[in-house]
Amino acid sequence: MRIATTLISLAFMANAAIGSSWFSNAAYNKWHETELERWLSDHDVPYPTPADRKELENLVQKNWESNVVSPYRSWDTAKLNDYLKQKGVETKESAESNKDTLIAQVQNSWYESEDKAQHAWTSVKDWILDTWTDSQLKAFCDRHGIPVPQPRKRDTLLQKARASYDAIAQKAGETAAYPGNWLYETWTESDLKEWLDTHGVPVPQPTTRDKLIASVRRNSRLAFLRAQEQSASASASAQKAYATLTDKLIDAWSESQLKEFCDKNGIPVPQGTKLNQLRALVRKHRAGILGDSISATAASAYGAATSNVAKNYGKATDSAASAAARATDAASRTAQQAFDEAVNTWTESRLKGYLDARGIPVPQGSKTEELRALVRKNAYKAQSGWTAWTFDDWTYDNLKKYLASSGNDAAKKASEKAGATRDDLVSAAQSAYASASSAGDSSFASVTSYLAKATDSEKASVFDTWSESELKSYLDSYGIPVPQGSNVNELRAAARKQYTYFKYGTSSPSETIYAKLADNVKGGWQWVMSQFNKGANAAENQAQRADAKIREEL
Repeated sequence: MRIATTLISLAFMANAAIGSSWFSNAAYNKWHETELERWLSDHDVPYPTPADRKELENLVQKNWESNVVSPYRSWDTAKLNDYLKQKGVETKESAESNKDTLIAQVQNSWYESEDKAQHAWTSVKDWILDTWTDSQLKAFCDRHGIPVPQPRKRDTLLQKARASYDAIAQKAGETAAYPGNWLYETWTESDLKEWLDTHGVPVPQPTTRDKLIASVRRNSRLAFLRAQEQSASASASAQKAYATLTDKLIDAWSESQLKEFCDKNGIPVPQGTKLNQLRALVRKHRAGILGDSISATAASAYGAATSNVAKNYGKATDSAASAAARATDAASRTAQQAFDEAVNTWTESRLKGYLDARGIPVPQGSKTEELRALVRKNAYKAQSGWTAWTFDDWTYDNLKKYLASSGNDAAKKASEKAGATRDDLVSAAQSAYASASSAGDSSFASVTSYLAKATDSEKASVFDTWSESELKSYLDSYGIPVPQGSNVNELRAAARKQYTYFKYGTSSPSETIYAKLADNVKGGWQWVMSQFNKGANAAENQAQRADAKIREEL
């Protein structure tokens, strides 16, 4: 009995020790109280004020797994499915409606383990700057007097910024483990919104600078992991492409070139080896060719032709880590350019509507070009909650329902009017909203309550129910000419395009995050492939010329 009691005591002490050890190793265990409060605030976890450190730490511990280790558990089935498709994981139709099954699949292919996630938050400086653009890194270094040698390469900027990270925080009297707003003091509100848009994170509504920073900080780890995966994908594709390239070069080599390569790389060649056998032998040892010695061994054996390829390969692989960032910058520039082109066609009323929906005052007597400049300046500014322009994309039926339940007599009459067009209903809805907004009190609360119930999913396919005349009228409000012979699907596509620009500016709905990431990967990969194609063409041509010359001499 005494032995059993002792064993039980020892087991209990062991468990307690393990729990204590894990808890003491938690990243937040060493955080300052302000950092604990900041993390809770960023993740919308209420905490008592005042609260002692133990209470704050317990709250962080309770919410840590759902926000850091496995944030996907709060995703809906559509987002889970999108993630799995992005990772190349096939989902059965029967499983699409089973959220638990999808969560299990996502867990199996998640970016990092619990231990890795825990370790990452013990040294935030090692990754939190990686999703910054080159210009943001430069501004950070300039702001804090960090000398960076010219030319300022991205890797150098990151290394210098990381090296000075702790010293900057200490000098400012700030905490560094879960950084405060000091880290983003060189970012404008447009920078913050652009970052959120680039990484598919919805801009908080209503928005303030503090909320924008909180959203960027909260989503930085996930954004880093996605970018890291893109980089790994680009590097793997680069290796594969180079392996294919060497096949072409090996086929172009003469027997003497193959033997020279084998001799320089210590590959034994049996007497009487035929040309095809020699090529097979070189391919067998190709793994060594693709290693770190590529520039030294391959360049000397291949001659000038292969040296060009090696240079291109080195350039491509060295840049693969930042290819996604460049692709993202290019995508952002393309989005801005497309938005600017769309704005150039908008009517004066649409330009004013865009600004009005964002609470931007329009100076009296503004000319059309001045309005366009003001719209471009606010390309990343989100809509300021509910406005009269909320009804711009509503379906005919939804408009009638709103007008009937608005409590406004004029609006109710408009909903009951026989033969009322959609434009009539929109005008009545906007008028009813403006009236309720001016009155305030319970009437406006009723309106906002109704608007809150109108979900994005109901409005996602809004143009699918519109008639051809309604679509043409909608496009006409933007000043978009409808080409003769356009079918309904083409009109819907054009309407969606203008609607997206009007509602989001250069942004996109958060649901398109994985599509955007895929575009970034594609853009990065195309850049890498362009480098290989240049090297491949030059190398192959030179190898063929060398081979022809040898044959001519023989």
